[in-house]
Amino acid sequence: MADIANRYPENIAGKYYVDSNCIDCDLCRETAPSNFGRNDDGGYSYVFKQPSTPEEEKQCTEAKEGCPVEAIGDNG
Repeated sequence: MADIANRYPENIAGKYYVDSNCIDCDLCRETAPSNFGRNDDGGYSYVFKQPSTPEEEKQCTEAKEGCPVEAIGDNG
């Protein structure tokens, strides 16, 4: 389960975030490319844009549910 205390600083403020459990598998970036980006230097994903449409919300939820290490948090 994602821990807000371990969230990456690149995450934009809001409901979704990625924490330090991320293994850079690319699932979230493929599932919700409008919301998740990659820190190339650190090799991890982060939320660069919170969902603003029902479709983006659905994609972020799908990414969270599919994350193999539960690194995506949802403070909603």
